[in-house]
Amino acid sequence: MQEQNFKNHSRLVPLFHYVAFTAILFSFVLSVISFVKAVMNGSGRLHSAANVSLIIGVILVAWFARVFALKAQDRAIRAEENLRSFAATGKLLDTRLKLSQIIALRFASNEEYAALAKRAIEENLSSKEIKMAIKIGKEIITGCKK
Repeated sequence: MQEQNFKNHSRLVPLFHYVAFTAILFSFVLSVISFVKAVMNGSGRLHSAANVSLIIGVILVAWFARVFALKAQDRAIRAEENLRSFAATGKLLDTRLKLSQIIALRFASNEEYAALAKRAIEENLSSKEIKMAIKIGKEIITGCKK
């Protein structure tokens, strides 16, 4: 598996993020137009309503598939970082850390992890500020070598 860094932290999958979204949106618009025309004509309303409800179902499936996967990923990240914190400090992560902060702390080296986590809580650092504060292995985070 490729090591995660600042450049590949977020990922866009063109077939999912662009093609599938566009196809669903296009189908939704056409089905709503068809439904409106059917209502105005007085015939084919049931068929058009079924198409609209089918597309709404597809939208909901796509949405929840993404949300459920992200929630599972977030739980895995929290568990990984709790283990890392316990290994480094003998304590679990502070419950005041937000998930976005925990995700940003993944980029920190073991040497600076505990201090940066403490600083993130005390100064309420954003995920970007945490990533920018990382000193060790900076070339991995920014994607450029010094």
